[in-house]
Amino acid sequence: MHLTFDYPWFLLLLLALPAVAWWRARLGKDAAFLYSSVELARGVANIGRSGASRVLEALRWLAVGLFAFGLARPQFVESETSIKASGVDIVVAIDLSGSMESEDFKLAGKQVNRLVIAKDTLKKFIERRPNDRIGLVAFAGKAYIAAPMTLDHDFLTMNVDRLQLHSIEEGTAIGAGLAAAVNRLRDLKSKSKIVILMTDGQNTVPKVPPLTAAEAAQSLGVKVYTIGVGTRGMAPFPRTDIFGRRYYDPVKVDIDEETLTEIAKKTGGKYYRADRTETLQQIYDDIDSLEKTEVEVKRFLHIDELFSWLVLPGLGLLLVEVLLGHTVWRKLP
Repeated sequence: MHLTFDYPWFLLLLLALPAVAWWRARLGKDAAFLYSSVELARGVANIGRSGASRVLEALRWLAVGLFAFGLARPQFVESETSIKASGVDIVVAIDLSGSMESEDFKLAGKQVNRLVIAKDTLKKFIERRPNDRIGLVAFAGKAYIAAPMTLDHDFLTMNVDRLQLHSIEEGTAIGAGLAAAVNRLRDLKSKSKIVILMTDGQNTVPKVPPLTAAEAAQSLGVKVYTIGVGTRGMAPFPRTDIFGRRYYDPVKVDIDEETLTEIAKKTGGKYYRADRTETLQQIYDDIDSLEKTEVEVKRFLHIDELFSWLVLPGLGLLLVEVLLGHTVWRKLP
C-alpha cells in the first residue's frame, strides 16, 4: 500500500501559504477607531496582537492547508490483491412471450404472473453469484441481448428489472433464444459455461430448431439447464372486458417438456419443472450448488480516498473559527 495524489499540483498551494500569511501579517488591518494620538487609547487597548487573534488566524490557515491537501486527492492504493473468483460464465435466457402473463404464482402472499416470479428468483440467484460473469437474453418471437456478459451485477439487476411483457413481437422462439445465449459464451475461456433457459411454452418459430441450438451448445461445451415455468393443468390468464373490468380466463399450460428434457440431456444439464414459487427457488438453489468452482486470481487496484478525511475537519476548523470570532472572541466593528 502506498500514498499517491490524483492532482499533486494542488500541493503547491501548501508552499504558498507561509508567504501569504507573512504578507497579510505585514499589511496588518485597518484600525477600528481613529485617534489623534496613540496615547489616548494606551490605557484601554493593547496595541500588540492578542492571543485570541493568533488562535483564530491559526485555525483559518490550518483549515486552508487541509483544503489544499484534500484538493490534491490523496489516496492509499493497494496495487495487488488475491481474491476468490469464479470460473463460471452464465447466460440466462428468459421467455417474454404473452403466455408469461398467466398469474399462477404467488409472491409475498399476492398472485403474480410468471415473469414477475422469474425476475424475483433470478435476482436472488445473481446476488449469490457475485464472482460470476452473467449475461441476459430475452426472447419471444425473436431473441435479443438484454444484458452483455458482465461482473457488474448492479447493472445486470437493473436490466432484469427492465424486462417487460409485450416488448418483443409475439411468439416463442426457444431455439433462437438458446442460440443467442450460446453465442454469448462461444469465445469465452472459462472453466464452466452454462445457460439457464426459462420458458412456459413450445417453440413456435421454426427458424432455429431448439435441438439444433442444443447441438451447437454441446459442441462448444456449454451446459444447458432448462426450466419449464407454469402450473400443471390450467392457469389463470388476466383479461379485460369492454367495460375495463379485469377477469381471469383459464388457459391450458402447454410446455414442451420432452424437448426441454432433450436439450438438457444432450448438453449435460438438467430439466426442471417449476410449478410453484418454492419449486422455482429450489431449482435455482440446485443450480447454484451444482455450478460451484473457485479459482484464486490476482486482481488489481484497491483505492481508499482520503479527500473527506481532510476536507471535513477543515470545514470543522473553519466553523470553529467563525463561531469563536463572533461570540467569545468577538471584536469591535
